[in-house]
Amino acid sequence: MTEHKTRFYIETYGCQMNFADSEIVNSILIESGMEAVQTAEQADVVLLNTCAIRDNAESKVWNRLKELRGLKKTNKAMTVGVLGCMAERIKEKVIEREHLVDLVVGPDAYRDLPNLLEQIEDGRKAVNVLLSLEETYADITPVRTSGNGVTAFVSIMRGCDNMCSFCVVPFTRGRERSRPVESILGELKQLSDEGYKEVTLLGQNVNSYKFGETDFTRLMDFASQVNPEMRIRFTSPHPKDFPTPLLHLIAERPNLCNFIHIPAQAGSTTMLERMRRPYTREQYLNLISEMKSIIPGLALSTDIIAGFCGETEQEHEDTMSLMREVEFELAYMFAYSERERTLAHRKMEDDVPEQVKKSRLTQIIDQQMAIQLENNLKEIGATHIVLNESDSKRSTEQLSGRTDTNKMVVFDKQEYRPGDYVSVEITDATSATLIGKPIKKTSLTEFFSQEINIQNR
Repeated sequence: MTEHKTRFYIETYGCQMNFADSEIVNSILIESGMEAVQTAEQADVVLLNTCAIRDNAESKVWNRLKELRGLKKTNKAMTVGVLGCMAERIKEKVIEREHLVDLVVGPDAYRDLPNLLEQIEDGRKAVNVLLSLEETYADITPVRTSGNGVTAFVSIMRGCDNMCSFCVVPFTRGRERSRPVESILGELKQLSDEGYKEVTLLGQNVNSYKFGETDFTRLMDFASQVNPEMRIRFTSPHPKDFPTPLLHLIAERPNLCNFIHIPAQAGSTTMLERMRRPYTREQYLNLISEMKSIIPGLALSTDIIAGFCGETEQEHEDTMSLMREVEFELAYMFAYSERERTLAHRKMEDDVPEQVKKSRLTQIIDQQMAIQLENNLKEIGATHIVLNESDSKRSTEQLSGRTDTNKMVVFDKQEYRPGDYVSVEITDATSATLIGKPIKKTSLTEFFSQEINIQNR
């Protein structure tokens, strides 16, 4: 008679870093003898990997925990745990007061999960939310139990030292520490060998990566050489210390994508000062100008917060005008929500009325959607190299993938497979998607050498 393996299921909320962390947890639990399953109903252990950045993300977790309490009534042996960024600040509430979970584990304590689960079997509640100055999980190979087998995320560093006044990340993920170069390159090589065609390097502030003599630009140089046919992206850099040599490297290497996510947060210098963002509006715009001049055809995205503490109508308009000037291809836009322990929570007043926040956010979103539509309509007639990721969500007769500039493209299936690079002529567009006609299967080297030849004629 075979022994029953403990079955676990992970739900992930929030940023790409959380999804990368869930893959590390998968590896740790499978190595300890457990088995991953696809639904909470199948599982003996249900883990929610949480996000504390905004109210909306936290609300989803609280609602899900209440749903799981109902599921636990029918399966009294089920263990429910909270992982990640919410862990430290809610541990007492979820365990002692509301009795929603059995396990609370912070982002630096995942190695302790097998031991903590054993404690629960003995009838105890289990908590480990200690932050570390060393933990990078560099020796753990993530187990990718979901995804398309084409694109992957690789964490290169953890934590953040920037202490922006609105941001809780330094309190939930600790100080910056960088992962050893060889472990990163080893994971990239393994992904390449397994057939992955695009990797995004992750960090709360990737351009502050530093391990020994290797800075972020040098790491990107090494990463681009692992496989010239595997695309490399990265997120998120900080405007304060973006290296100019990296821009030249991106311009030189076909597999370093012509796309940069560069968070602005606001377009007013006075607002940026209150946010403790160490750059002015003018410095940010100068950086954008430098980026566009060095990398032809560069696409940019950003983060924007509406209604931060003390925001005036003029400061809001400054943000709107910055977005018009830069013409971002994509923006992640949110109304400010106060986070405990941050400087804004301790020292500032969340004094912009909710209805004003919502109104300003709506204006920001409406303007951004108009900019995206205008930019996308300009793509009609252009030819892009698209990495085919999967079937389109709307039709199995069509495929979807992203351009080098990170725009989603839908095109007819024909004979193409996931992981193929396809040259696609853009024929139509919406504010979110390009529609195209496939021309032929290609490669990064072939496509970009043709582009260079065309430019040189």
